[in-house]
Amino acid sequence: MSESDFSSEHTTPLEATDEGLEPAAAFALIGNETRLAILEALWEADAVSQPVTFSALHRAVGVRDSARFNYHLQQLTGHFITRTEAGYTFRHAGEKVVRSVIAGSFNRQPTLEPFPVEGSCVACGDALEARYEDERLAIVCPTCEHPHGEYPFPPGGLADRTAAEVADAFDQRVRHLHCLAADGVCPECSGRMETHLTETGPCCLGVSVRADHECSQCGHSLCAAVGLRLLDHSRVVAFHADRGVSLDAHPYWTLPWCVSDEYTRVLARDPWRLEVRMPLSGEELRVTLDGTLEVLETAVVRP
Repeated sequence: MSESDFSSEHTTPLEATDEGLEPAAAFALIGNETRLAILEALWEADAVSQPVTFSALHRAVGVRDSARFNYHLQQLTGHFITRTEAGYTFRHAGEKVVRSVIAGSFNRQPTLEPFPVEGSCVACGDALEARYEDERLAIVCPTCEHPHGEYPFPPGGLADRTAAEVADAFDQRVRHLHCLAADGVCPECSGRMETHLTETGPCCLGVSVRADHECSQCGHSLCAAVGLRLLDHSRVVAFHADRGVSLDAHPYWTLPWCVSDEYTRVLARDPWRLEVRMPLSGEELRVTLDGTLEVLETAVVRP
């Protein structure tokens, strides 16, 4: 195969066949106590032994009528679980269902009182707090109500964690979500994520120039300050590390260039060209990006 043939083959979109269920039918399949019990039993047994035999699943679920148990098992097979010669294993859809139950997305509605978090408000300088409501966690200044980000955080993320651990888990989750989205991968379905810039009134991050990521497949969306895209960029990480600062050790909301318009400058709009400044130790890293948040160039200057 020539190089040109290889290039053509690997730049042509794949054609995937779709033999799945309609959404209503899929939810109807798992809307049964016995079938959910089978999925949960497979999850628990799968950690020890994979695949799991019919008899082991039957014992774990505890349905006496073997024929009834087998009926429900077969309803799940092919859509949520897979049968092999050695037993049963999960398909991705089955794992997603069980993970959602474990995360509490289907069956928990916890409440959490606001608690203080590290850092100070970029608008007024006062202390910040975290607020949890409707499965979303927000970092807000209680004095001036300036927002520093609000994102989904499943109820399971609150389990067995102190307030400080919840804040750290939220920070890591936000970083992960935005790194995937900015790289073009939907964090929900792995579909293609498109990015475009918007100039509007302040959003949940308190910035007026923001990046909107939206999945062309499932419609999942995230908004981001431009600086959030740079948290794992090698040049940005190295600039801070060379000056004794580990970005991993600082929550995103404590980094002003991640949550403040002051450090982002629009250089051009057609096409978009932005500059993000990161002052540190008497120097400044300046990062230039395009409208898809690709880094075009970096420079260290003394302001």
